[in-house]
Amino acid sequence: MQSIQELASAVQRVINNVEKVIVGKAEPVAFSLIAVICRGHVLIEDVPGVGKTVLTKAIARSIGCTFKRIQFTPDLLPSDVTGVSIYNQKTGNFEFRAGPILAQIVLADEINRATPKTQSALLEAMEESQVTVDGITHRLPEPFMVMATQNPIEYEGTFPLPEAQLDRFMMNIKLGYPKPADEMNILDSHQYHHPLDDLEQIMTADELVHIQEQVRAIHVDPTIREYIVAIAGATRAHNSVYLGASPRGSLALYRGSQALAALRGRGYVIPDDVKLLAKPTLAHRIIVAPAARVRAVTSTAVLDEILQSVPVPGAWVGGGKGR
Repeated sequence: MQSIQELASAVQRVINNVEKVIVGKAEPVAFSLIAVICRGHVLIEDVPGVGKTVLTKAIARSIGCTFKRIQFTPDLLPSDVTGVSIYNQKTGNFEFRAGPILAQIVLADEINRATPKTQSALLEAMEESQVTVDGITHRLPEPFMVMATQNPIEYEGTFPLPEAQLDRFMMNIKLGYPKPADEMNILDSHQYHHPLDDLEQIMTADELVHIQEQVRAIHVDPTIREYIVAIAGATRAHNSVYLGASPRGSLALYRGSQALAALRGRGYVIPDDVKLLAKPTLAHRIIVAPAARVRAVTSTAVLDEILQSVPVPGAWVGGGKGR
């Protein structure tokens, strides 16, 4: 079994590799890798052209996973995602033709452009790592991850993701525009060819599965668990919130904090890990009340207020094997 330091070093090499392509976005890249090692899914919400698709491709290539892209459009059918059974005249049997969802890393591009019926085809896959077609269940490969993108600006012809769908995503991250110096580096790196073409594989899918299992052993003190539950509970009781974070959100924050601690070479979680991941794991699960929305209150502002008000575990004593 790897030590915590070896695990952290392995994941950091993947992050460094991805950053050769995604320049100047250390935090979003790290968050994406945290979701990968937590068996979580990521929703990347940002304007076109900032590298959402390239990020997904770079992660898939770095960890040696099979990659499929689904371009979501209004005429896309659920069977276009999951696959379909086709009658074979020679054998007299129905044969299953797998859809693009049966890959290890799936890019759901512009997910909010598909109809709710097609969006719902992802629900079973994202929660249970399986798809059911014509009453027959097909297991998805390990590791399995959906990275979805959507454009927050152009709402015409889109179908906003329902709460049940948003809740399936472990994290919602934004890339944002690069700084001028980083944009200069992007121009230089693209002069002759796309840097993605030179990206090397850093680890295998089997090594990733092993890391996913190891991360679950990271120690989380009961006071830290209470802190996570208190933050989630505060979102449900807040005056400006119509619907607070679900228990799935608490679990996402718990798992993410374990992964972040491992990434930082620790065998135990500290309050700062929880604070850093509170927004990417909980903000998209919070629905702000209409009256508060009129006052321009956002879910991130609500979380800022909650993180200021919920008492941080003080007399905390770490534990765990990796300490």
